[in-house]
Amino acid sequence: MLQSNFKGLKRMADLCGTAIPTRIADLYEGLDGDAETRDLVTAHVAAELCHRLAEQGVDHFHFYTMNRAGLSLSTCRLLGIKPEVRA
Repeated sequence: MLQSNFKGLKRMADLCGTAIPTRIADLYEGLDGDAETRDLVTAHVAAELCHRLAEQGVDHFHFYTMNRAGLSLSTCRLLGIKPEVRA
């Protein structure tokens, strides 16, 4: 799930009984008022996680867009996936 609102992400992690790694939490520190940078951080973190999973043999991914298609497209671009352009 591509969630760039860190407070929402933290709340969801707490509800699931899990923790967010400090290295990821640190990336969002001080970005409460900067949605554009949070989106960039989110896309890069998601792409990094996908690369790590791919190295372990995972070859299919599904992103919950949360009505944020642009964030999903940015993540896909970082993964080298581009929309098909029709002539």
